[in-house]
Amino acid sequence: MFNRERMSACRAFTFLEVMVVVVVIGILAALVVPQMTSASQHAKSAAVQSGVAAVRTGIAAFRTRAIISGDDPFPTLQQLTTAGTVLQDDVPVNPYNGLRTVQAVSAAAATARQVSNENAYGWNYFVNNDADPPTAVFYCNSDDATEVSDDGTGVKTANQL
Repeated sequence: MFNRERMSACRAFTFLEVMVVVVVIGILAALVVPQMTSASQHAKSAAVQSGVAAVRTGIAAFRTRAIISGDDPFPTLQQLTTAGTVLQDDVPVNPYNGLRTVQAVSAAAATARQVSNENAYGWNYFVNNDADPPTAVFYCNSDDATEVSDDGTGVKTANQL
């Protein structure tokens, strides 16, 4: 009687049982991780679309007020990045590099949606109020792929949104 009680009290998992549990956890992880990655990419795509839309809406509202008052139609970089002038809050964070900073770019860079200084700036902005017609371009400073379709041939990069 004493030996049986002692053996049942000392019983532990066998190596085979532990390996079965490890394999089952590995299979579950293999199924879940890709779904989480997809959800993360979808969230980044939606966040960059939302951020670009918010800034462009702010610029449009600024333009309406400026035209009515006879001022330059598009905000300068300084006006764009000053909270309460174009946007009520700060410029949104770029979800691809975690930055909310905005850099001025040239007309050629804006036309090509060129990405530069990606580790220092989250967004790019070109403005020319002296052009006829005046021009402003605001876009994401990242060329990472998004989940946004580009007319069925592939996906757009963040700077193309």
